[in-house]
Order: sequence, then structure tokens, then C-alpha cells
Amino acid sequence: MLGGRTLLSWWRAPFWLLALATGAKSFADNPILASRSLNRRGAHVARLKLAHRLAAGRRRRLARAVPREWREQFDRNGFVEIREYLPAEAFAKLQQQILESERETRQHQQGSTITRRVPVGSELLAAVPNLEPVIANRSWRSLLAYVASTTAEPLYYVQTIVTGQPSDEPDPQLALHADTFHPSLKAWLFLTDVTDDEGPLTYVAGSHLPTPSRLAWEQRRSVDIMSSDRLSQRGSLRISADELSGLGLPQPTRFAVPANTLVVIDTFGFHARGSSTRPTVRAELWAYVRRNPFLPYAGLDLFSWRPLGRLRADLQYRVLDLLDRMGIKQQHWHPAGRKRPADR
Repeated sequence: MLGGRTLLSWWRAPFWLLALATGAKSFADNPILASRSLNRRGAHVARLKLAHRLAAGRRRRLARAVPREWREQFDRNGFVEIREYLPAEAFAKLQQQILESERETRQHQQGSTITRRVPVGSELLAAVPNLEPVIANRSWRSLLAYVASTTAEPLYYVQTIVTGQPSDEPDPQLALHADTFHPSLKAWLFLTDVTDDEGPLTYVAGSHLPTPSRLAWEQRRSVDIMSSDRLSQRGSLRISADELSGLGLPQPTRFAVPANTLVVIDTFGFHARGSSTRPTVRAELWAYVRRNPFLPYAGLDLFSWRPLGRLRADLQYRVLDLLDRMGIKQQHWHPAGRKRPADR
């Protein structure tokens, strides 16, 4: 055995090494990332710092296209919250078109919560004509690009969160966590109201910054990562609310917000889904971007070129279906039939 790996597994070592120059985050899948001796010497933190330095450079080049108020809110907090994002009449039309549209869905259950999605592609855009002007809008695209530090086309879904389902398993999304070691984006345009007892998004303001205290925490976690919980080992580090003050951070902000609120976050910051005290359903337009963090440039993303950019979300499902059938990678998103976004 070498570092817990059989000799036969070390033929993959060149691939583990090459992965250091990508967004690969799973300590469990890469013994170089998980190496105690390397991480004691600062390997994980050095990789994190380089990714953030490159992201800062990309954001500087994207900043001029973003209104100052939004930019300053993000730079300070790691999130942007914009209420009444769309004009009332435009939002009402979009809301009606999406919520009344019955589509084939996929879903994934974690604990007592079901997340259900419909990928936004050419078919949905044709059925919901008020959607394209939203995601093609220059202000929308500029804000998402700034937060993501890339002009890569986001993956878009109409997403439904259904809480209160029977389950004996815990919901891992209720624990505060960072998605990965580098800046990346998630965004929500809420199509329904979200009250404080309906499992709202929560986010720790300022936790997107690689401060000395955060870097020291990352160093400690990386050294002993393989004795940690499963999801932290997969690269999504968990943190308790009690630890936040030691990092100079406040308690999480809870986004109990009305419909037509846009929230955009950097998922290097600590975030979670708030707990729900009763069965609930909420619907949203959801966006996601995570690109190789070691690229110095913000654009030139081949997968964003049309028509591929609009097909990617659906293609991703199909590729994962194929990999699942081949026994290479498990598909967690299973067909759930035709539903409307507000259906349980």
C-alpha cells in the first residue's frame, strides 16, 4: 500500500497530477489533493490562493459592465440581492408562463427535501417566450459574469424545492458549506414568495473572501480532511455556525424574500438551505456556473457558443444517463414525470 492506495491504482498518478490544474476538488478521489504532508506545507492553500488571484483579475476586467451598487454589494458580502428585479408586468407574465407550463422533470431527494428541475433549452424557451429576454439581458449577464468571474454561459433550470417528504436521512444542504475551493456562481430568480419558515437560502456575508483566518481554517481542514465527513472529503467543506465567529464572520443572512427577487452568490462563501418547519413548495429560475479556475481569461468558452450553450443542461443529463448505464458515474437525477413547477 502507498498512502492508502494499492500499487495497482497508481497508474492514475499522472491524471491526479494533471487535475491540479483544473477545478478538481475531491480529496477522496485524488491522493495528491488529500496528502497530509503536502497540505501541511500549504499545497491546498496555495492552490486556493492562486485560483482567487486569477478570479480577482478576471473580475477587474468585467467590473465596468456592472452597476456600482451591485458590484459593491457583492464585493462586501459575496452576494447580491435585488428585489423587484423585473418590472411588475414583465415578471407577472414570466411567472404565469413558467408556473402554468407542464414539462418533463427530473428530481433528486436529499433528506426530506426533493429538488426538481427542468433544463432551460430551446424547447422551454419556445414555450416560455418571456424567458429569453431575461437571460439575454445585458445587465443580467454582466452581473452573473462578474460574480462567476467568467462570461461562460450559465446552466439554467426551472427549479422546484419541495420540503417535508418522508425520510430517515439528514439533508446535507442544511449544513453550512462552501461548494468548492474557488469562486463560482449560483443564482435564483424566485418565482414564488419565500418565507422564513420555508427553508430559505442562507449565506454568511463576507465568507467569500480568502482572509488570513479563512486560509488558516482551510489549512487545518485540508491536513485532516480524510477523517472528516463524506461531503467535506468530496471537496465541499462543512462548517458549524459556532465556528464562524472564530473566522471573524457573522451568523448567516436568511433570504426570506418576495417573488421577483434575484439573489446571486459566490459559492466559495458559506451557504446552506434553511430549515423548514412545515411542508412547502417554492419555484425559481436557477443558474449555475463553475469553470476551470486557473484560466487567466474570462471568455473563450467553447461550450457557451450557440446552439450548444442552450443545449448543455439537457445534454448533461443525457451524458450522465449514459455514464450511469456504463457503470462509470452514478446519475442522481431521475425522471419524475410531467409536472408544473408549483406541484408537490
